[in-house]
Amino acid sequence: MKHWVGVVNIYSRFVDWFTHRMANQRQRLLAVTILAGGLCGVAAVAFHLSIGWLEDLMINRANHTPGYSWIFWTILSPGVGGLIVGLGLTYWAPAAAGSGIPQVKVAFAMRSGLVSLRETIGKFVLCAFQIGSGASLGLEGPTVQICAGVSSLMARGARLSPTNCRRMASVGMAAGIAAAFNAPIAAITFTLEELIGDLDQTMLSGVIVAAALAAVVEHSVLGSHPVFHMPRSYELGSASSLVWYALLGILAAVVSIAFTDGLLNLRALFKRWTSVPRWIHPAVGGLATGAMAALALYLFKLNGIAGDPYKTLELALTGTMPLTFMLVFCVLKLAATVSSYSSGGSGGIFAPSLFMGSMLGGAVGYLDVMVFHHPADSIGAFAVVGMGAVFAGIVRAPMTSILIVFEMTGGYGLVLPLMIANMSAFALARHWRPIPVYDALLLQDGIELPHGSPPVAPPHDAEIEAEEPTMDATA
Repeated sequence: MKHWVGVVNIYSRFVDWFTHRMANQRQRLLAVTILAGGLCGVAAVAFHLSIGWLEDLMINRANHTPGYSWIFWTILSPGVGGLIVGLGLTYWAPAAAGSGIPQVKVAFAMRSGLVSLRETIGKFVLCAFQIGSGASLGLEGPTVQICAGVSSLMARGARLSPTNCRRMASVGMAAGIAAAFNAPIAAITFTLEELIGDLDQTMLSGVIVAAALAAVVEHSVLGSHPVFHMPRSYELGSASSLVWYALLGILAAVVSIAFTDGLLNLRALFKRWTSVPRWIHPAVGGLATGAMAALALYLFKLNGIAGDPYKTLELALTGTMPLTFMLVFCVLKLAATVSSYSSGGSGGIFAPSLFMGSMLGGAVGYLDVMVFHHPADSIGAFAVVGMGAVFAGIVRAPMTSILIVFEMTGGYGLVLPLMIANMSAFALARHWRPIPVYDALLLQDGIELPHGSPPVAPPHDAEIEAEEPTMDATA
């Protein structure tokens, strides 16, 4: 106890020294932005390493159990993880549920950027445990919420004004995306498209600084290579392939709508399922995910449904996966992610959307090869474009969807196919379902964001903690 009192005293003295040293709000905002960018990078790296360690301890070990017992453990691992996370979300940190992006949007629009300390720690611990146990969810959205929590804590510690505290939420989002995807440029565009919505010069400057610093930290620890190791840079081989890229955009919109509708409908069903305690719901989704992961392992000797999906995704990007594998994996990943998320889990939908897109794109690439007799490299090129197309249809961030593919694959030779497929998927998905998925999830919980409203003074952590149980734990 004395130790913690000493830490609090040291922190209070540092805050007093900092605020007296930098009485000007503009100077203080710049200093906090720089510091937050670095600390967000450290938090993101720690989060990613924790997930990797837990995956080796839980779902990967379950997959390699001797004999046929691996089937039982592969199904059980996500279920047990969901049960523990369900208890944590219900009785400890309700605001740590969901992907993280809607929660940061609420903090930005309604709480002057405030993400509480319990929410931040809860997201780190519970999401790492859920993904590590085998949930079909991504770490990118949660990284955004964790980084937004870090930047919020620093903003309040530095006694920034409500307006500047709100700006720090955008700093956390950009740092989180940059560190999660190793994509600082896409982080800037995503923050502009999804959160800020306009070109506030002060916000934009902070976003750029934070994204760059977080990426530098991530590069220093995990390496500066792109997320995916490509055999070579793909290019548009023949203009006749553009027909199939246009078809890919249409199919990506269909998959996007199937995913978002399935997500919202199953989530509504779980919300009405009051005969079973809410903390059990994530376990039910986990068991369903585990069953689909076991099926994929049994049929194809490949994972990607539960655990790290990027290793299997790379096979599609290199064009080495058979057509049947790609089609089945696309369907299984869609169903598994809907089950994991809608049942009330803690995790994001970025990585699953990229996975589904690569499988869909590779399948369309086989059509290009069979009909026009183009080289087999077309399969990998279509898989790359498919990633961006489904991402654009689900997340509704068209500029980010193009840039994130460039930065994750390190290739820029597919500009025209990416533009055609991504914009087709984005336009069709928006036409069929005008409300983006994150806004639809919030509306399902009775939360309508007051876009463009002036920020209010941020409440204290205690006030937020008192509010959290009133919000749906599956937001």
